[in-house]
Amino acid sequence: MRVLVVDDTIVFRKIISDSLLEIPGVEIVGSASNGKLALQKIEELKPDIITLDIEMPIMNGIEVLEVIKKESINVGVIVLSALTVKGGDMTIKALNLGAFDFITKPDSGTVAENRIAIVEMLAPIISAWEQKTKPINSKKNNQIISSVSSKSVISEKEPLLKSETASYSPSSLADLRTYIHKIPFLKKPEIVVIGISTGGPAALGEMLPKLSADIGVPILIVQHMPPLFTRSLAKNLDSKCKIKVKEAEEGDKLAPGTAYIAPGGKQMKLTASASGREHIIRITDDPPENNCKPAVDYMFRSVSTLFPGKIISVIMTGMGNDGTTGTRLIKRHRGISITQNEASCVVYGMPMSVVKAGVSDLIVPLDMIPSAIETSVKMAGL
Repeated sequence: MRVLVVDDTIVFRKIISDSLLEIPGVEIVGSASNGKLALQKIEELKPDIITLDIEMPIMNGIEVLEVIKKESINVGVIVLSALTVKGGDMTIKALNLGAFDFITKPDSGTVAENRIAIVEMLAPIISAWEQKTKPINSKKNNQIISSVSSKSVISEKEPLLKSETASYSPSSLADLRTYIHKIPFLKKPEIVVIGISTGGPAALGEMLPKLSADIGVPILIVQHMPPLFTRSLAKNLDSKCKIKVKEAEEGDKLAPGTAYIAPGGKQMKLTASASGREHIIRITDDPPENNCKPAVDYMFRSVSTLFPGKIISVIMTGMGNDGTTGTRLIKRHRGISITQNEASCVVYGMPMSVVKAGVSDLIVPLDMIPSAIETSVKMAGL
């Protein structure tokens, strides 16, 4: 994997370069101190991926991404961001412009400690990019889809409900709607829960604006992100959507037509009020799950028993397997499970894990997810 390092400081270029050299299979092909030089070296050196600082002189990282997008330059971009409100806003913009992922610049610790931290952040991202750039093996993917109803992929301690359906990939919107109408165990949903990671901001930016203002149910979202960045994400999405989008706060009472994004660096769960008539968001400092905070499984688990048979779970693009256990619990309580398909994912990790576990009802491309949600909410069981 050929990497170009772009940062305006000599010290940080060295830290990034030294960190990258500790990752097997990585070759540093060059470095640049500003965006203008970066574009020249991309043309000259043809790297597979670049690490891109946002705040640079002459031409900043956002301007570089705009050129890469406009000219369809074939290179992956990992953004380096400061852990600040401004850094969060700029990072969301970078991700919407097509950056593959981002890491935050360490702001404390020794050089050695920072290098270790950067290696831990960069290694899985570079590995994911390498996997993404390999051609999709459609035959292998079809084998995965066709096998999901087999009990061999399910723990015998948690057998599938007899009323659950094998995973299905609709060929059209009409096919999708027909299929949803035929799901016998689905009650009218009262909540949508979404788990998403790498590629999430751009995917949510494409998906959520397509939901109608009168969708009539609340939406809970866990996007793997550090503190401050989820606030920027919520603000950005709210400006695009017909529904309201906000970063969740302690004590928020669920309202229909509102999407609540779990705050970065915290866990989010749902509880019932004393009367049982309202559902209240709780923000906790509980430990990470699946190395994630916020974690999809943590949130899904809290929701699973509060809305039996009335939950739509959606697992979208992202690395790892966070959300699989939570989806299984939702399925135990007769909810419906939607997963994003491989071709439309930035990283086909989290959805693939759910599919392989045999707890996905629908596998759909990103552009079909809004219809899958709306159809399930408004027409299921009618």
